[in-house]
Amino acid sequence: MDQNQFSISRRMKSFKHAFNGLRVLFGEEPNARIHLFAAIIAVIAGYSLGISSYEWISITFAIGLVISLEIINTSIENLADFVTLEKHSQIKKVKDLGAASVLLGACTALIIGLMIFLPKIIAVLFR
Repeated sequence: MDQNQFSISRRMKSFKHAFNGLRVLFGEEPNARIHLFAAIIAVIAGYSLGISSYEWISITFAIGLVISLEIINTSIENLADFVTLEKHSQIKKVKDLGAASVLLGACTALIIGLMIFLPKIIAVLFR
């Protein structure tokens, strides 16, 4: 069969691989579990505080951004460790850049969360 031809079984297999990647991420990466915990807290806060549709879009995008960056960073780290476990300045640079992307995404998500939740929390506390 032609590799470019559409196949339901190949599509299903690709989903299986993707879900396995999520299992590996959350099963093996402590930082990913921290991000997942923060996402769950944000969703609970969103429901509790009745955020708007546009605020949900922002929260959903922020969660997806951070988790996606964590997946990419974990992929980079695993590939770099496969290449060599020895200290190497180029490998360190690649790993540091990957980690920086997660840090930037997480800081962005925190700012979005503060912009959405802080006014609502203040309003509830000072009614």
